[in-house]
Amino acid sequence: MSEEDRELDRLKAKRMLEMQKNISQKQKIEELKNEPKKPEISPRDLVVKQLGYRGVEVLQNAEAQFPEESKVVIEKLAELIRGGEVSETIDGGKLLTLFRSLDIRVRMQTTINVEQDGKLVSWSDKLKGDVKTEYEQSSEPATEPSTESIVESSGQSSPENT
Repeated sequence: MSEEDRELDRLKAKRMLEMQKNISQKQKIEELKNEPKKPEISPRDLVVKQLGYRGVEVLQNAEAQFPEESKVVIEKLAELIRGGEVSETIDGGKLLTLFRSLDIRVRMQTTINVEQDGKLVSWSDKLKGDVKTEYEQSSEPATEPSTESIVESSGQSSPENT
């Protein structure tokens, strides 16, 4: 009997250890459930937080023009940011360079402004204004000297010569 008692005691001890492990695992799971969870930040939001001057504008244009490709780039960029490999602010120029290096030709709306009379005017408006000015100068009514030159060149004598 003593051998059977020892074996029974070993089985009881083994069973007690298993029960203790199960109880501790359940407690850990409950603690994790009760802890306030940090909301998971989406990859896009993470990338947007890292963007600087005109970065969001480039990202929006890329998403509108190349939705699938942009999604992949955003996910990979978010992984790099989470991993700490990218810690600097990404401005629009850097992001545009990244897309173009991946053969994703994101088109951006560009304007060239010049100063005219103390105001910034778009280049196209300035050119339109210059063309109008040239057109207005050429379409002005003829003055007397130019009329005389037209009359003289037609072979008629001018009133002054008669």
